[in-house]
Amino acid sequence: MKLGIVGSGQIVHDFLSASAKMKDVEIIAISTIPAEKEVATTLADRYHIAEVFVDNKKMFEDKKIDTIYIGVPNSLHFSIVKEALMMGKNVICEKPLVETSEQVKELKRIADEHHVLLFEAMTVLYLENYFHLKDDLKKIGKIHVVALNLTQISSHYADFLAGEHIAKFDRKLGGGALMDMNIYNINFCVSLFGQPNTIAYLPTVQRNTDTSGILNLSYNDKQASLIAAKDAVGPTRSYIEGEKGLIYFDGPLNVLPDYYVQIGQDKPQHYNFNEYDHRMISEFNYFAKQIKEHNQKAADAAYEHSLNAIKVLEKAQEFLPND
Repeated sequence: MKLGIVGSGQIVHDFLSASAKMKDVEIIAISTIPAEKEVATTLADRYHIAEVFVDNKKMFEDKKIDTIYIGVPNSLHFSIVKEALMMGKNVICEKPLVETSEQVKELKRIADEHHVLLFEAMTVLYLENYFHLKDDLKKIGKIHVVALNLTQISSHYADFLAGEHIAKFDRKLGGGALMDMNIYNINFCVSLFGQPNTIAYLPTVQRNTDTSGILNLSYNDKQASLIAAKDAVGPTRSYIEGEKGLIYFDGPLNVLPDYYVQIGQDKPQHYNFNEYDHRMISEFNYFAKQIKEHNQKAADAAYEHSLNAIKVLEKAQEFLPND
């Protein structure tokens, strides 16, 4: 996979720190806005990236590049993904792929028309622990209660309260607890249990932004409570509870470092199947393989999942205040 990167923010730094351990991933170039050229140049020097652009289109024209990785503010995803697809590039875009189901459908249509593949980078769905946990659900019997908690007070929360503009708290840029954090819980829950019957979002709103919130998903036979908070400190423990036992895990869902299975009153059994010390390696190994093989079936499955998750996100957004 010959990769061009769009963005030079935190997620791109994180990706690059693990990129040397990824299989069949060669980074050809990085593109950013003119104001961040110095940052991108520093990254290029550190990670041996040959070219730095301040114009995405020029990078997309580079024939050496077959895939674009997009790690920019959420509100920019749709336009940049669309441009890259229309220029014949495969695309891997950070979560959430876009903000509406119609945008997902349009991007899929463009990808198919140009015979390229589109994937959403959603780390938890590609971690080895996720696949084993999914298989272990059958051990705990019929499931009735799901409680997912991603509480992580933002390092910029005090600045936000002081009145500073912080992109990750700006809903116009795709910020807020729902878009930036609960999207992991949504993807995890929908991947395991499908579309809910009803959706209700209860946000804590400060300066017109949901700094935390509880998303309730109701199914025929179970209830799911999805918590995400940028404004609180607490134990980040999640539970999946069934008639015979439960599965629980600590820590952020996007990392899923391990999990426990407890049957009845038996001692909990601890599991960790993750192969790598960085959460992004497994997903990019997967993407590189599918793109190398031009696996349309894999891209179609990724599209269906992204669409289902975005439908939940879209409905939840209706509970947020109007701008």
